[in-house]
Amino acid sequence: MAAGSDQGNRASDARKLNAMSNTPLHSAGDPFPPDCVLIEVRVSELKQLFNAIDPSPFRERDLDPNAEEFIVAWAREASPSATLALAVYLDRPAGLPNEPVELREAIHGFFRLRADVSRRRLRELFRRGRTSLVIGICALGVSLALGNLVTRVFSSHLAQIVNEGLLIGGWVAMWKPMEIFLYDWWPIRADAALADRLSVMPVGISYRQDGSPDAWRWDWPATAPSARAVRPDV
Repeated sequence: MAAGSDQGNRASDARKLNAMSNTPLHSAGDPFPPDCVLIEVRVSELKQLFNAIDPSPFRERDLDPNAEEFIVAWAREASPSATLALAVYLDRPAGLPNEPVELREAIHGFFRLRADVSRRRLRELFRRGRTSLVIGICALGVSLALGNLVTRVFSSHLAQIVNEGLLIGGWVAMWKPMEIFLYDWWPIRADAALADRLSVMPVGISYRQDGSPDAWRWDWPATAPSARAVRPDV
């Protein structure tokens, strides 16, 4: 019930994005396919979408954790077969004409990296799983052998208890590889598949027509550092 309520609230918020502004919007960027699932984000400046403490060049910069969580959560609620698209509502006029392209490449690059990281995690998980499987099989074999030895040498009730204990210990050693190969791998694979979809989604920007025409000058990454103007003191 909570997930359905969150989805309804998010859809309602998305429908209100345009109504929140009384000024006309100018759109730029990729065309959105019909019947796509539109992920809508509203920010005052493009830099709010990115991690301010990341020193990397713009196209290699991480998304802000809150922005990433919002986009990924919205995408998870969509059907796995749905086409995703990202609409950014920006509370300033348009700046340089390459803004939509720069934003799209940065977002695509971020999610491509996330997909690669998930696949590396999956490979590492399977590597640990194979090692754990070998250890578990060896432990199980030793436990069975010791249990059989104890029951052959001793015929007391205590020997049966020791045998059962060794058998249980051997199967407990198999718990980790069974957990990896039965349960742990598929959520990571799903994360990689979702990141792949987000890394190719169309990205568009809708600008407000009012506001300072020079606002883009202090909103990195609208322009290269050499072309930026220094923001005047207030």
